[in-house]
Amino acid sequence: MFIIDTLAYFILQAILFIWPFVAVIILAKVAWAFWIHYIQQDFISGITWTLLEIVPPREVLRSPKAMELFFTNALYYWSMKGGREEWWQGAVWFWFSLEIASIDGQVHFYIRTPSRLKDLIETQMYAQYPQAQIKEVEDYTLAVDKISPESDWNLWGCEFALEKPEAYPIKTYVDFGLDKDPKEEFKVDPISSIIELFGSIQKGEQMWMQIVITPSKKEFRSGGKSHDWVAESEIVFKKLVEPYTRIHPRDDGGHSLEMRPPPILDPVVKGISNKLSKIGFDTGIRVCYLAKKEAYQLNNRRNIRLILRQYASPQLNAFVRTNSTQADAYGGLIFVLNSKEVMVLADRMLEEYRERSFFHLPMRHTILSEHVMRWPLSPLFFLGYKHPPTYVLNVEDLATLWHLPGQMLKVPTLERIESKEAAPPTNLPI
Repeated sequence: MFIIDTLAYFILQAILFIWPFVAVIILAKVAWAFWIHYIQQDFISGITWTLLEIVPPREVLRSPKAMELFFTNALYYWSMKGGREEWWQGAVWFWFSLEIASIDGQVHFYIRTPSRLKDLIETQMYAQYPQAQIKEVEDYTLAVDKISPESDWNLWGCEFALEKPEAYPIKTYVDFGLDKDPKEEFKVDPISSIIELFGSIQKGEQMWMQIVITPSKKEFRSGGKSHDWVAESEIVFKKLVEPYTRIHPRDDGGHSLEMRPPPILDPVVKGISNKLSKIGFDTGIRVCYLAKKEAYQLNNRRNIRLILRQYASPQLNAFVRTNSTQADAYGGLIFVLNSKEVMVLADRMLEEYRERSFFHLPMRHTILSEHVMRWPLSPLFFLGYKHPPTYVLNVEDLATLWHLPGQMLKVPTLERIESKEAAPPTNLPI
């Protein structure tokens, strides 16, 4: 008994001695997190944004490969930032929003960018689509009021996650044969279904889609180990082919690897290899259907959920809906939200769409998140914030999701430049 009491005494003394150091470390980490968040938000608040509308030409003769080059040259704005920039000035990498919006059935293409990169984006877009028109416009989201029982608007929205690890690509324009530039009447363009749906809505309705991207960089993931998306994808690939890999000893004492995956895995092996061969962007995708209350159509709310289904491949990857603004958003049939709570979620979705927020989220997404206030506390006492999913898509994936459609798409509500623009001859008399 004496030995046990003595051991307990020493353990208690050790705890009392160590506890102040542990508390200081914990408080220092919390203070550091708040400091980084504060300076980053201060830096972000100083960024001025510009919304550019891209009006397609009457004839788009180039494949989505042209949009790949645009993303690479204009939007892969990668730069090294030192400790002073990151930890004192709060500098962050810029992000961009690729958008398709339908206002009363009129379809528009937009790019939201930091104003300082406006000229770069214009020159690179004209380099790939010289007959397109680019104009600076007001933010169309500002025309919608706050979503509440007193407002004139209803909103349904959701975000999209990947069904499988980001190493697996989606079905791209190459799979649809658009890389071969077939004749216009033989083209099968997956973006057509999006534009047709957006162009079919009536007066008082709106549909929005945004693809928010930033250059992918190394960061701490996977239990604290630092990996970039290429390294993580290589791990996924090795696990995939490991059962079909054999090690053969050589006469010189070395060894060689032989990989013979079955033919059924050929599309997967080729798809992952192709995805790793092109640069990637951290990506988040969000869609919204809005309408005046008297014009709100439940069918259109259902239809917008399916607008990315054409990019699904059973062997590769697919988009799945998440974080939707509906009554069963928290707990399914156990906790069904009432109409006021649904409007709270809808108003949050409107705000996050308007802010194009997927990266560098406000502190409320950390302190009041659904991960902190877990079910059933979250829907019972407070609707915890749902963290928007992000993942890596490469430039081929992005060019599939957002590119200027060809002439085969005969949607009358998609504005196009009807006449070709050209510079005047240099030998005109003055």
